[in-house]
Amino acid sequence: MSETAENATTGGYLLSFSFLNGIWRPGLAAAATWLVAAALTATLPDVTRWGSRELFVQLLEAGAAVFVTLAFINRWLGRIGESVDHYGPWLVALGVILAVWELLTAKLGWLPKPFFAPPQGLIHAYVEDWERIGYCILSSIQLWVVGFAVGVFLGFLLGVALGWSPRFHYWGMPVLKLIGPIPATAWLPIAFFAFPTTFGGSAFLIALASGIPVAILTSSGVTQVNRVYYDVARTMGASTWFLISRVAVPASLPNVFVGLFMGLYYSFAVLVVAEMLGAKYGLGWYLQWSTGYSAYANMYADLVVMAILCGGIVKLVFIVRDRLLSWQTGII
Repeated sequence: MSETAENATTGGYLLSFSFLNGIWRPGLAAAATWLVAAALTATLPDVTRWGSRELFVQLLEAGAAVFVTLAFINRWLGRIGESVDHYGPWLVALGVILAVWELLTAKLGWLPKPFFAPPQGLIHAYVEDWERIGYCILSSIQLWVVGFAVGVFLGFLLGVALGWSPRFHYWGMPVLKLIGPIPATAWLPIAFFAFPTTFGGSAFLIALASGIPVAILTSSGVTQVNRVYYDVARTMGASTWFLISRVAVPASLPNVFVGLFMGLYYSFAVLVVAEMLGAKYGLGWYLQWSTGYSAYANMYADLVVMAILCGGIVKLVFIVRDRLLSWQTGII
């Protein structure tokens, strides 16, 4: 073989190897697991009849097609590609989970109906009852936004006052520590008696659950601010309002966001309980309704919606935190 032909062959091997290195392999693995789940769902008979079987198979196949496409173009997607690559192992694991879940419920019946539902059962619940679920999602979001916003606003103001004023801290902190350990749901009878509507009572409980951790953590953040910052600002003629708004509050923001995350989880738990006991619509109400009628597929579908909704809100708060605290990069 001539030297030119040998170099061409070597270059071809190197080009082929370089191309294979550029493939996002977790995407191919994820596509494989999702196709296995689709094959199990389509070929094996169900122990009992579940709806939306074909739709579930189509969704799995569509997901596998997306992963195969991403496997070849992911390296050109920049930040989006990096994010997708980060969740690659989870996408592979999700395909395995769906396949095992489908096998244990719909195919083998080891997890029997009606107490357990396969993935296709959850898809069927969304298809058949999407209007009611959608209305419950909007109702819960409306209630949660009102209660959480009021609780965070009042908790933040209370925390700043507790951290700034020693006299207010002396009288207010013992009361806050006395109320704080009590679960917000324990105030449910008082809330529904004091407020004329179930919406108002539920919003009060959510505000209480979210406001207390925000108040305590904000107070702690304001108290821990280095006094040197105040002294420097005072030498430059800063007023009390300037010290609070431009020194104490920005320096305490990391603590404030910790309180926000704690309040978010507490408030979401209280939201579900309050809706189960007093609301006419909402995700908590839907959970109780589906359980009462032994519609456990609908119940699991509702739980998935709750998890996605709460996780999405947490992600949004993380984005806001990273934007507001970008000045801390390289400092802490």
